[in-house]
Amino acid sequence: MALAPVGPEAAFFRVLDQHRVSLIESLKEGRGEAPCKEAPRKEASRFEDSVGLQMIPHCTTKKIKSDSAKSAPRFALILKILSMIYKLVQSNTYATKRDIYYTDIQLFGNQSVVDNIIIDISCMLKVPRRNLHILSTSKGLIAGNLSYIEEDGTKVNCSYCTTAVAVPSNIQGIRNLVTDAKFLLIVEKDATFQRLLDDNFCSKLSPCIIITGKGVPDLNTRLLVKKLWDTFHLPIFTLVDADPHGIEIMCIYKYGSLSMSFEAHNLTVPTIRWLGLLPSDIERLNIPRGTLIPLTKQDQMKLDSILKRPYVTYQPFWKKEMEIMAELKMKAEIQALTFISSDYLSRVYLPNKLQFGGWI
Repeated sequence: MALAPVGPEAAFFRVLDQHRVSLIESLKEGRGEAPCKEAPRKEASRFEDSVGLQMIPHCTTKKIKSDSAKSAPRFALILKILSMIYKLVQSNTYATKRDIYYTDIQLFGNQSVVDNIIIDISCMLKVPRRNLHILSTSKGLIAGNLSYIEEDGTKVNCSYCTTAVAVPSNIQGIRNLVTDAKFLLIVEKDATFQRLLDDNFCSKLSPCIIITGKGVPDLNTRLLVKKLWDTFHLPIFTLVDADPHGIEIMCIYKYGSLSMSFEAHNLTVPTIRWLGLLPSDIERLNIPRGTLIPLTKQDQMKLDSILKRPYVTYQPFWKKEMEIMAELKMKAEIQALTFISSDYLSRVYLPNKLQFGGWI
């Protein structure tokens, strides 16, 4: 049973359906996107096409000693948080990282101290953060053809196309997921996501799901994308700015990050494709030069860094797009498309990309 208004005719989704079939066939055959390439042993992570960035079995470790003046304070904080985790597990209750920080603001100093220690503990014990009974605060939003039941029994329907639902804080606890969606679109920025809602994108291209992590995605948004892939094996696409920051965000969804490489199996979706905005679209669509932004020195450094990553070797089309950006020395935000027309993104750009396979 459909969860959203009827959208395009079946013929519109022909290429998408073919793409989904190829993804499922690759999954059954155990094929990834490229041969596995491991990083040298001196590095803390390696790249594997079917997983993304993951921690190597024998990576470099650091020692924290209780009798060292330099590391004693951190050792004490680790023990403090471990004791709090123990109480949470024993009482079968949960807390957010923010909750832990506010138990003793003066002791911890700032939120990042708590965040980093929790990552270290999770890595050290080799368990997901959820198993420590620590939840992350969600900032992501989701809309479209999806319904589910939360852990407490709350029924959620994301098909109201003019509003969005907050990504749950307990992804493992949601159940009875139902969707007829043909694809999932990850949108980098909240402003673009809201614009798509205002343009009734979910109705016009129904059935579909759109989600945003509002920039760099939080853990729960990444967990939800992963859960949707594992459950439904939908084609997943990203819509990001044509700049190094947008590419970085896309890579986090697809390949993961170094800081969370120990949990890559639970977070990454290597089948994700880059739908837009592509640097090659700038000239192809004759986007006005005045709407482009020069690359800063930091942008150029980020772009160079991404180009050197092992997975780019196996993404020649991605590499070509980044080389175009480097040659242009310019970047473009998704909003640049509004200079063609106010609804060009939802009315022309995305439908054409999805109907004719304009992803890489």
